[in-house]
Amino acid sequence: QVQLVESGGGLVQAGGSLRLSCAASGRTFNLVVRGWFRQAPGKEREFVAAIHWRGGGAYYGDSVKGRFTISSDIAKNTVDLQMDSLKPEDTATYYCASGTRYGMYDYWGKGTQVTVSS
Repeated sequence: QVQLVESGGGLVQAGGSLRLSCAASGRTFNLVVRGWFRQAPGKEREFVAAIHWRGGGAYYGDSVKGRFTISSDIAKNTVDLQMDSLKPEDTATYYCASGTRYGMYDYWGKGTQVTVSS
């Protein structure tokens, strides 16, 4: 089994920063793509960022481009999301996901809450 666990969420004022981390365990060898999604109350799930596990290019949703940075640490088997210049509209539950290719996510974490105040 594969398990993904997010951490690092919290409450921050607009303009502040947070760093989320996703730790993976289990049989993750074939999980090439790691990504982050978010879902705000009353809204559909939104793509945030994704990265190739072994150092491929990073992809970002338009709403976070230029503010968020995704990175991976192969040794630690983690993927991080550095969030800068946070806005109230970034408030959501953030989920870590992993799959065999971009756009195909087979495993999901339980999420971590990010709240950005005005």
